[in-house]
Amino acid sequence: MTSRDGVLISPSIIATDLSTLGTAVSSFDPGTVDLLHVDVMDGHFVPNLTIGPGYIDCLKTHTDIPLDVHLMIDNPDSAAAAYIERKPWCVTFHCESTRFPVRLLRSAAEAGIKPGLSINPATPVDTLYDLAPYCGLILVMSVEPGFYGQAFLDHSLRRIEKLREFLEQNGLGEHCLIQVDGGINERNIASVVMAGARIVVAGSAAFTGGDINKNVARLKKSAMERPAQG
Repeated sequence: MTSRDGVLISPSIIATDLSTLGTAVSSFDPGTVDLLHVDVMDGHFVPNLTIGPGYIDCLKTHTDIPLDVHLMIDNPDSAAAAYIERKPWCVTFHCESTRFPVRLLRSAAEAGIKPGLSINPATPVDTLYDLAPYCGLILVMSVEPGFYGQAFLDHSLRRIEKLREFLEQNGLGEHCLIQVDGGINERNIASVVMAGARIVVAGSAAFTGGDINKNVARLKKSAMERPAQG
């Protein structure tokens, strides 16, 4: 599988009404919607505050779509276990907020969960090179974390390319998937996938208008098109 084949779309639930998601998610087609991206924010690592393990427990009772849990929190070293216990598809935490990344990555992997590590737009990509062998997923933030509705940062494309090149050169291209989150829509998704993304988080592009299945299908179609020039 190349970086332009089989792209997974992970709609970010923060872009919709969390109070009614349990009802709405029953209409999401698991054959179209690959994952559900769950942003956990603690009001410290990022200014906003969202949900916790209890909400995840409730959400799992309403859908079989795998959960893609993104911990935007301080001190995930002490909090991650509660999310790993929920058995999502993956748990991703930020390299900027942990002192023991290898220990956390191994804990997730030992639980049968894809271990993920995320980097903010100002963090050099090569910060993760030594940690990549322990990762099943690296999440490249293409906006500043914690604020919904931001525009895609164009310099993210080179960061994705640089990471993809490193993973391929070191035989990690299939083991460690690149996920990208922030400001992605039908106009720029092809460039993001061409750069190396295998999993794309979509917020408003997935939920605007209310028909998530059609929106995600359009995103997947756009992902396979030739990127716009200029």
